[in-house]
Amino acid sequence: MPNIKPISDLRNYTAVISEVAYGKRVYLTRNGHGQCAIIDMKELDELDKQKALYQLMSKLNEAEISIREEGTISADELEAEFGVAD
Repeated sequence: MPNIKPISDLRNYTAVISEVAYGKRVYLTRNGHGQCAIIDMKELDELDKQKALYQLMSKLNEAEISIREEGTISADELEAEFGVAD
């Protein structure tokens, strides 16, 4: 069950922080609406890694689709396009 508290509980910051653990976020509300969440740093690091991996996989998928639909060019054609001389 989510741990939801009014943001005013941050007056007792130590008590709120002591409830935060990996997988146990504390959600803070303002006037009954979600305002922010406090999460464990290890969990945040994992979320950042997962986000980066997802973005990488999305770009690789886009590249694979582009190769399938548009094909590729040879190294010689690439050098000619960029004006690279031997």
